[in-house]
Amino acid sequence: LVRPLERKHTTGGKLDTIPTYQDDYRSWEVQRRETSKVEHMYHPPTAKFGNATTFQDDFVPRELNPRQSFKPPYVAKLSDVPFDGATSHRTSYIAHQLEPKFIRSKEEYKPSNQPFEDLTTHRNDFKGLPGQLAKSCKPENAKVGSNVHFNGVTEFQDRFQPWLVSLHEVRKTKEYVPPPGNMDFNSTSHLDYVKHEISPAVPIRPVSNGRRTNAPFQGTTTTKEDFKAWGSCRQEIIKKQQEIPKPTGKFYDLTTFRSHYIPHQIIPAQSFKPARAIVLNSAPFQGETMYGIEYTPKKQEICPANYPSPPGYVYVNTDSHGHKFFRQLTPEFSESNINPIPKEVAVVS
Repeated sequence: LVRPLERKHTTGGKLDTIPTYQDDYRSWEVQRRETSKVEHMYHPPTAKFGNATTFQDDFVPRELNPRQSFKPPYVAKLSDVPFDGATSHRTSYIAHQLEPKFIRSKEEYKPSNQPFEDLTTHRNDFKGLPGQLAKSCKPENAKVGSNVHFNGVTEFQDRFQPWLVSLHEVRKTKEYVPPPGNMDFNSTSHLDYVKHEISPAVPIRPVSNGRRTNAPFQGTTTTKEDFKAWGSCRQEIIKKQQEIPKPTGKFYDLTTFRSHYIPHQIIPAQSFKPARAIVLNSAPFQGETMYGIEYTPKKQEICPANYPSPPGYVYVNTDSHGHKFFRQLTPEFSESNINPIPKEVAVVS
């Protein structure tokens, strides 16, 4: 597509035009439509509003009598029988005499006469000399490839021979035999330990130049002097006085339903349902049906496949699956009238 050149017609003057909407539109003087709503003026009632409810008129306050509790007191009953502290362990336990314990002879501690050498191999061998980094002896990662066809036989498949594996022999655990003698709780560290006299380390800190006085410590503070403990008591619960007095008489549980209800005798509605009675008919039963009247018995034909050579058919050939094919004898037939008989007629040899 060849688009024409854009032509610009612009001038430096000011555009002063009137749109067609502003030129054609004329405002009309519209008068306000009066409402046709009927005004209902509210007139407050002149009679005084009675704020008494039916509950206030009918309710008679009565005194509430708390129901007596039949719950037994939660008090533990102490038994007069003396406590029997015999347990099954105490009654069934049989004390056995232990064999004497094997006591190992104590070895005398002989301290060394040589002074302690605290020079380590690191301090002895390390000289602080700069050295070179060790060279890596790792061979280069060269890719090994071969163009020979893989025959699928590995060295493991070629040389592996199955061995007969015998069942794992289970060893019986030995019965625990406690050691003879009494238990000696002294360890070799506790027996062979030699206590040395070590002078405590002297702290390296400057001597304090604090002044010490023999005056007693004055433990009074501004809080103890200014704060005075006031005696406080728990404030009682502020209960609102009841405007309605409590009833004192017996509760009269007669409701308006019980007082106005009049019991009537109920008359059951008469049932118009017919009685379920079997009417016996003396006429003989007609057991004839359309199937029994219109059924015509037909002769049952035997399937030709049951015969080794079906009558009325001539053998043609046998296929690769072993099915024999026959053709039906008709008064007029041609060579092309050779069709396989149905599945029931095909005989498998």
